[in-house]
Amino acid sequence: MIRTYGHEIAEELALHSDIPVINGLTDRYHPCQVLADLMTIREHKSRLEGLKLCYIGDGNNMANSLIVGALKCGMDVSIACPEGYTPHQEALDYAATVTDAKFTLTTDPKVAAVDADVIITDVWASMGQEEESEKRKIAFQGYQINDELMALTAPGCMVQHCLPAHKGEEITEAVFEAHADEIFDEAENRLHVQKAAMVLLMGNQ
Repeated sequence: MIRTYGHEIAEELALHSDIPVINGLTDRYHPCQVLADLMTIREHKSRLEGLKLCYIGDGNNMANSLIVGALKCGMDVSIACPEGYTPHQEALDYAATVTDAKFTLTTDPKVAAVDADVIITDVWASMGQEEESEKRKIAFQGYQINDELMALTAPGCMVQHCLPAHKGEEITEAVFEAHADEIFDEAENRLHVQKAAMVLLMGNQ
């Protein structure tokens, strides 16, 4: 398993490796986290296909992986990011090839959240971006999961967050606490899906 910054480092390691390489996190993708997210949604909703997933915030590794992972599972996906913080072009190119699910990219969180079955966010400044924190607080004003945004979602809408959360920024304390059981199930499921990934990959050797 490799956890690094530049995605090209993980790709180079995989190129020269004769055993499977798991992407534990890069600056482009975070597939292990998204596997846990999808597992949690399926646990709570009993299905993935046909549901609408909405992501609000930075078009970072989480947004990229959610686009690919959720669309692969037949979920409609809506992403709301400020201008200049959109998902990686590689993820957008993949979304453009999908014909059996709907993908929407917007700068308006209220447009993205309409009828969402699950709404997801991440911190405004991820690891390695601490120096941009103040700049990002300005850019991401309005990109918060709060009661007003939740009112636009489908009845029973779930909330997911990969943690740690900055309550009062990307999500209010009230919404976080109301959906804490779902968020902590998501955190626990990191363990279970990573065990499954290792069993699957090691079992093929």
